This record gives sequence, structure tokens and C-alpha cells, in this order.
Amino acid sequence: MYSASFCFYAELNHFLPRNKRRVRITHFFKDRSSIKDMIEALGVPHPEVDFIEVNGKCVDFSYLVEDGDKINVYPISVAKGTKVSLSVRPKPLKVIRFVLDIHLGKLATSLRLLGFDTLYRNDYEDAELAWISSSQERILLTRDKGLLMRSLVNHGYYVRETNPKQQIVEVVHRFNLSSVVSPFQRCLRCNGLLASVAKKTVIEELPANVKSQINDFHRCQDCSQIYWKGSHYNQLQQFINQVLNVNNS
Repeated sequence: MYSASFCFYAELNHFLPRNKRRVRITHFFKDRSSIKDMIEALGVPHPEVDFIEVNGKCVDFSYLVEDGDKINVYPISVAKGTKVSLSVRPKPLKVIRFVLDIHLGKLATSLRLLGFDTLYRNDYEDAELAWISSSQERILLTRDKGLLMRSLVNHGYYVRETNPKQQIVEVVHRFNLSSVVSPFQRCLRCNGLLASVAKKTVIEELPANVKSQINDFHRCQDCSQIYWKGSHYNQLQQFINQVLNVNNS
């Protein structure tokens, strides 16, 4: 029987049992295996890891753990202030796009409100979510750490908050989205892009009070839902301002 010691830093402790948080863990094993497999066996999904040190030297996920290794595992929050010789995190995506699991429907709506291409259905299977994330180069957001451990997933994040209003603040902060927010560009129902339309082309579909009071309209190019700046608009704008102000403070 061999053993190696692991220490997980900062928010990676979220995935560990309370008695193993912020302490050095001794892990016993019979056969040598990759450090990626051992990290996940201890409960930490690989997309959450930024860099790994073994006996003071950085290694990648393919490193085979040896008896007596002293291993430190770090998340992105630590890497931001550290000069790292080797990161296991994939290169940032050129375009920020998301796919969300069944637990994050309200977060999906908030991301669309801010203008981000966000796929969500309440009937996605885990395998399908992993495949979409990989094949379409989308960041997988989930409340299921087992889903993040699927080998297909490169770009992913476990959403810690359970309150939807706090979830959007968390995600905007984690991915530095404040500077690329473009509100009211996407359909909140289906994620389609909105396009300006003449009032005369939609007037027969409008409520009576809207016909007389509103002149500017947009229609979803995918599902044909019509949008206008009604009484709800100010509430949505206030919500957006609150999210951005929290992240900029």
C-alpha cells in the first residue's frame, strides 16, 4: 500500500468533507494512477483546478502519483496572484457562451437578460450537457459536481450559491463578465437574438393598452416572442444595475 498527501486550497475545500478541509490529507492507494483521477476521487472536479504542485514542482493532469508525494492543488482564485509555470486549466474561450443544468433555470434567464448566449432545458441528460459543452465550446454551469467530473468537460464551474440573485452575481464575478454585458439582446424564453420590428407588423398581437402607449418593439428571431419596454423594464434594469454594482464594488 502506497500513500501521498494532498492539500487543497481556497474554494476547492468546498468539495471536501468538513474534517478534510484546510488540512493535509493522506491518501492511500495500491496502484499508481493519474493525479487527475486521485484529485477527483477525493471529491474535487478537474475543471475547478488551475495548477498542481508535486514536491514543489508543477505537473499536469497526466502525472502518475508516486509513493510519498506531497501534492498541493490550487484553484483559479489563487493563480490570479501567482506566477505559475504550468497550468492545467484550458485556454480561455474566445467567445463566452454557457450551457446550464436542470438546477439553474433562473440563472439561465439572468444570463440571457445580460446578453449571454445561454442554453438551458429542463430535460438535458448529463451526457448531453457534457457533449454540448465540449462540442460547442460552452462553459458548463452546474450544481452537480459529478457532472463536472465527466472527461468531456473542459470548461465548467460549480455554482456555489443557491439563491438565484446571488448566483448571477457569483458567475459574473467568476468569469469577469461586467465589461462584456449587453442587456436586452436575447430572448429570455429561448435564447434567440432580438431584432427591432415596426409597430405595424406586430400591432395585431399586442394588448390594447400597449397599442396606445408603446411604439418601440423587438421580436425574437427564433420563437417570435415580442418585447417592449413596459412596466417590467425598469425592474429588470434595476436588477442589472444591482448585479453590476456588486461586482464593481
